[in-house]
Amino acid sequence: MSKVVTGRMTHRHEGELIVFHIGMQINRWWRPDLWLPAFFAMPRMLRELSTENDSGLLGYELLFGNGGPHVVQYWSSIEKLYAYASAPSQKHRPAWTAFNRAARKVPGAVGIWHETFLTERAESVYVATKPMGLAKATEHVAVGKRHDRAQARFTDGRTAAGERPEAD
Repeated sequence: MSKVVTGRMTHRHEGELIVFHIGMQINRWWRPDLWLPAFFAMPRMLRELSTENDSGLLGYELLFGNGGPHVVQYWSSIEKLYAYASAPSQKHRPAWTAFNRAARKVPGAVGIWHETFLTERAESVYVATKPMGLAKATEHVAVGKRHDRAQARFTDGRTAAGERPEAD
């Protein structure tokens, strides 16, 4: 288990970075026959992606939001995200087909949503936390003195561009 890092930390990453949010909105909780299959499909997909070194998935965070579960995923390229989503030999495609078949039977019982962001630059700070989010998916590094404020980290873009922040 990760330990709490008491210092001020940020992330560092070189190259393309995709932030992908995907979630499920359970509209009829009393119909687990309709939403449980989709609920259990996501952990299988994440396990599959996490065991393939070249999948493109850098990391993820599982959350529970308004109406159901939500996953924030970090990807190394948009091409790898789309390749996984459309590959018939991997777990996503059959799960998506099964979801669509079930959704047609009882429209509106469960919803699926996603948002995809190609990030040119990203700012992050983590104070007294375990490695999490973007820093866990990329590289968890100390905040340098020149980058102590969010605006400096974002404007400079150094942590997102992969340059090393100065040591404290």
